[in-house]
Parts: sequence; C-alpha cells; structure tokens
Amino acid sequence: MEQCDNTDHQGRRWESMPIDILVKIFLLTNIKDLICGISGVCSSWRLACADSSFWKRIDFAVTPSYYIPMPEPPYVWVASSSDNKVMRLLNYSLVLSRRDITSLVFHINLYLKENHLSYVAERSPHLQQLVLPAWNRISTDCINKAISKWKNLQSLTMPCIRGHQSVMKAIGKNCRNFEQLKIMGGRFDVSFASSISQFLPNLKVLSLRCSVLYEKAVNHIVDNMKHLQVLNLSHCLFVRILPPLGDEEHVSKLDESILVKASCLPSFYTCWAPCCVLCQRMDIDKGDLKWYKCEKDLWRTDEVMSLNYLHEAGLSSLQKQN
Repeated sequence: MEQCDNTDHQGRRWESMPIDILVKIFLLTNIKDLICGISGVCSSWRLACADSSFWKRIDFAVTPSYYIPMPEPPYVWVASSSDNKVMRLLNYSLVLSRRDITSLVFHINLYLKENHLSYVAERSPHLQQLVLPAWNRISTDCINKAISKWKNLQSLTMPCIRGHQSVMKAIGKNCRNFEQLKIMGGRFDVSFASSISQFLPNLKVLSLRCSVLYEKAVNHIVDNMKHLQVLNLSHCLFVRILPPLGDEEHVSKLDESILVKASCLPSFYTCWAPCCVLCQRMDIDKGDLKWYKCEKDLWRTDEVMSLNYLHEAGLSSLQKQN
C-alpha cells in the first residue's frame, strides 16, 4: 500500500506553497476549519490563515448557545461548556484577525456573557458593523463600555431594551460615523423613538421590522429624523392609543396620515399582506415573534439590503460546510 504524505503530485510540500496560493485554497473552507484545524498544521499555514481576507467579517452563523429558557431574568440558562466553546472561538478568531475585524455577526440565540463582549471590544478597535440580537446576559453598562471602544462603528443590530437611552447616548457620543440601526423585536414606544432622535439625529437607516410599534413612536421618527433616508416597518404590529382614557388598540396598518409622511422618505418599506409568512407569524405570536418556529436563518434577512445578513453569509461564515 502506498503511503500518503503532505506533497502534491509534483513533489512540492504543502507547507512550502506560496502564501497567496494557500489563501485561495483556504478560502474554500470555513472559519471553523480554519480555527480548529488548518491554522494549527504548520507556521506557513497559520500565516496564511491570518490573511485579512478571512477576518474582515466574522459570522458566527450557526453557533447558538446551548441554553434552556427560564421564567426569570435573564430568561435563559446557558451551559458553561457552551460559554467556554464560544470563548475559544472568539479567542482564536480574534488572534488570527490581528485586530483587523470590521464586521461581527452573532446568532440570534448566541447569548454572550459580559466577559465575552469585553474581550471582543478590546480586540476589535476597527469594528464598523455589529449584529448582536441577544443581550440577555449583558448589562447596558457593559454595552456602553464596549461602544466607547468602537469609534468607527457605523451599524448596530440590537434588541429592544429598557435601557435604550444610555445606549443611544453612548453611540452618539463615541461613534461619529454611525448611520444604521436595526431593532429586533419588542415594543418600540415613544420613549425609544425620542432617544434615537435626541442622540442619533443624523441616522440614515432605521429598521424596525417584526416589532410591535406604537403609532406615536413612528410619527415621532418621521417628524423628527430629518436625515433619515430608509425606514423599514415591514411585518410589524401597531398600537394605537385611544382617547380619552388612553386605551390601547392593536391594528395591522398605520394611520393614513403617518403613512403619507413616511412615504416621503427616499426608501420606505412596509408589509402587512395576509399571505406573508412573517406577518402571519407576528399575528399568531402576538408580536413576540418566535424565530425558532420560522424558516432557518429567516432572522438574518431584511428588506434593507445593507442590513440583510443572509446574502452576505459566504466564505466568512461558520454556516458554510464542505
């Protein structure tokens, strides 16, 4: 039986191949293989794995936490083995990236701890885009400290949280080029809308898809965000405050006067079609969308292409498998 070795058919050893050739070959693999296997073979392979082609954008697409839902805050219990695995992946990827990451995408069910986020913030000073839909185990203080280190941050995807004012303030104070915000889920009220208009007056893109929106909050946005160019209200449920007692009424479509003003924006997205799967799901779930009941990776999509993380999930994604 012929013994295999690490040479090609012309006798050249794999580790002696030019770095640019190795990079082209490794681009056909996925980041998980780079981190857990390829980078540890030899010094030349590790050097190739550190090429910026791999690390400008890191997508932890299929790396959810192993968790159990809980009735009390933070509403999830995460296994320590899962936390340790995430830390190892973060460690390897951030070391290999040599602090050159500009985009990070985390799974909607990846529940980072504060030490995870702090570790990332210290080692990604050039970050421009952060997709972090789950903040269950992260305090606003921790988020704000991380934001203070991301001076180049331009785009953030986040959940709808109570401590929104301090987060919007931190972004406005530290991120001069910030222009895109996506809020995933929750109840978007006038208080949140006011925080955005006060601290992010130059915001250009706002996506509130698949959320419960108070009509007054939407009206506040279209009246006060003078630099807003793109607004996405697709697949939302709306809350109308009824006089004189302030009772709440859930409606499927915005008041016509608000629609007219929003339609004056350069790009305005809506969808409340009866045949739309997401609109149906929002209605069934009473606005608290259960993403795990939807098609896989549907949470990654957006009508605004710059916020659509599905079409970008390519070579830099843990999702891709050979």
